[in-house]
Amino acid sequence: MWQTKITKLLGIEYPIIGGTMMHLSLVDLTASISEAGGLGILASANYLDKNSFRKAIKEIKKRTKKPFAVNINMFPARRRLDNNLYIDVILDEGVGIVETSGHKAPEEYVERLKMGGVKLIHKCVGVRYAKKAESLGVDAVTVVGYENGGATGILDITTLCLVPRVVDNLQIPVIAGGGVADGRGMMAVFALGAEAVIMGTRFLTAEECPLHPKIKQALLSQTEQDTMLIMRSIGNTHRVWKNKASGLVAELETRGTILEELLEIVSGDKVKNMYAKGDINSALLACGQGIGLVNDIKPVRVIISDILQEAMEVKNRFRSM
Repeated sequence: MWQTKITKLLGIEYPIIGGTMMHLSLVDLTASISEAGGLGILASANYLDKNSFRKAIKEIKKRTKKPFAVNINMFPARRRLDNNLYIDVILDEGVGIVETSGHKAPEEYVERLKMGGVKLIHKCVGVRYAKKAESLGVDAVTVVGYENGGATGILDITTLCLVPRVVDNLQIPVIAGGGVADGRGMMAVFALGAEAVIMGTRFLTAEECPLHPKIKQALLSQTEQDTMLIMRSIGNTHRVWKNKASGLVAELETRGTILEELLEIVSGDKVKNMYAKGDINSALLACGQGIGLVNDIKPVRVIISDILQEAMEVKNRFRSM
C-alpha cells in the first residue's frame, strides 16, 4: 500500500524518514524509527571516536533487523572526527544506507561508499545542488523547505515551491520535508512528486527522543510562530525554537557581534546540557514550523501509525471527491 521508489530502494516498509537531529538522533530514536517501519538515521557527528560510533551501530543492530542509515555531516564544526573514519566503520559494519548533508556535494565520499555497496542519499536545499548530487551518482536526494528545523540554507524557498522544482529536474527519487509533521503533510509532499517524507520536529516529543521531559512538555503548547532564523550573519542559517538563547543570538547578530561571541552561546556542549537537564532557555533547539502540529508525547511506533492512518484518510477523501 505504501510502496514507492524510496521504499523499494531502501528496503523499508513505509516512506517515512526520521530527520537527523544533532544530540538526539542516537541509538534509541534511530532504532525505534526503523523498527516501526520507517528509516531511522544515526547522526555520526554525535560520536567523537571510532569505538563509540561502532558501539552505537552494533547496538542498533541488536534492537532492529530492519534497515537504518547513518548521516555523514559536512557542515563546519569545532570538534569532529574525520568523516573517512566514520566511513571505515560504516563499511566494516555493513551499514547499507548513508545520508550526507552539508554546504557542498559529497564528491569526496561517493566513490568509496558506492564501491562498498552503500545506498547514498544527499540532503540539500535547492535545484542546482540536487542536480550536482545526481551527477555524482547518488541514489536519491532529500530536499526540505525553509520551514524546516535546523540548517535551512540561504535560499528561503518553501516546501510547496521547492519540491516540485527538484522533482521536475531530477531522474532519481526525491525525499521531501520541511514543516511536515502529520499525515496531511505527508500526502502533500507526495502530491508534489516526492517518493518519501522526512520529519524531524515531529519526533522531538517521541518517548524515545532523548530530550528532557520539561522541554517536550513545553513544546506541546508551541505554534508555527514560535521558531526563528538565526546565524545568517555567519552563513550558517538555522531555524530554532524561540527562547532566551535564540533571542540573545538574534540580538548579537543585529549588533554585529564577532564569531567567537556567537559560538559561546550556540556551542554543542550547552545544547547537550540543556537537552539533559531541561533548562529550556539555556541553549538552542533546532525546531521547524511544524511544531504547531505537535501536541502529544507518544512512542515512535504510535506516531508513525497515526501519520499513516491520517494519510490514508486523506487518500480516501480524495477518492470520494
